[in-house]
Amino acid sequence: MAGDGAGGREDEESGRVTSERVRPVEAVRGGGRPGLRDVAELAGVSHQTVSRVFKDHPRVSAETRAKVLAAAAQLDFRPNAIARALATGSSRTIGVVSFDTTLFGPASMVSAIESSARDADYFVSVMGLASPSRRSVAEAADRLRGQGVDGIILIPGHVPADQVVRHLPGMLPVVALSAAQTVASATVDQYDGPLAAVRHLLDLGHATVHHLTGPADWSEARERERAWRDALTAAGAPVPEPLPGDWSAASGYERGKLLAADPAVTAVFAANDQLALGVLLALHEAGRRVPEDVSVIGYDDIPEAAFFTPPLTTVRQDFAALGRRSMALLLDQIGGAQPATPTAAVIPTELVVRRSTARRT
Repeated sequence: MAGDGAGGREDEESGRVTSERVRPVEAVRGGGRPGLRDVAELAGVSHQTVSRVFKDHPRVSAETRAKVLAAAAQLDFRPNAIARALATGSSRTIGVVSFDTTLFGPASMVSAIESSARDADYFVSVMGLASPSRRSVAEAADRLRGQGVDGIILIPGHVPADQVVRHLPGMLPVVALSAAQTVASATVDQYDGPLAAVRHLLDLGHATVHHLTGPADWSEARERERAWRDALTAAGAPVPEPLPGDWSAASGYERGKLLAADPAVTAVFAANDQLALGVLLALHEAGRRVPEDVSVIGYDDIPEAAFFTPPLTTVRQDFAALGRRSMALLLDQIGGAQPATPTAAVIPTELVVRRSTARRT
């Protein structure tokens, strides 16, 4: 191969540069944004070699790769994402379509996806939708297609995932963070955690457990209620009428006042930690001590749960694991893997026992 103009020669087969000389940064001309040729000149290699380095080409030696990366860092060079997408056919960007991102669960999912995407050297473009209408989903999908995303992760909230998937581009890989029949999915187990929570309270000697539910149109809320009911029935314990909530602390507080007024209530399982927080305040205002008079369990293990008064026993959802699994499923599809049936990954939960629960005396 001919000399690259920087005084060094590159072996076409090995990618090795025979010259060890690296030009000083002063040799790079122009005051604009540095390009591939500037990095090549500083590193003493051809611009094709620089291009190979940023494409992770296997025929570039470790020595040459290190030299190019050092030159790029010295110049504060960043590869042009648009140019790379045109050259490789991949934008290394995934789209996220999400509903209800103000809630802890969906917001945590987005954060976990972004962290996992960074680890995989991918960018994330988030489309937060206020409503699950066909028009809003189609518009979000069109915008993501315009950005050239390689795939989409769907956080459907209270909307059935398969209903939303119908409005997404059929040619793009899709993973749903909810149970789905038509696409790959990654979900957190919404049954075993509540089951463990209710059993924990029954093992502490409580005759039964009252339940403050999430909204009935959320599948997660329905599954947590089903587990609560099944645990009580299996133990032969009375099944009180559940109280409906809307995921908010205000809702927990209002329903909590009803629970606090009933002296027969000694144990409460709330469908999320915000509801539990409202219940704690209602019990406090009614003069009922937690956990001496009433034990309380929440769900999610939000970062503040350990700092409630008292610290809250709760069911932890592993959103980091959910993000990693969803990215792995999406990258498998982007890489060409097409299983005969959509893969369904389920992430387990964990009961975290703190001081809001105690043995019934």
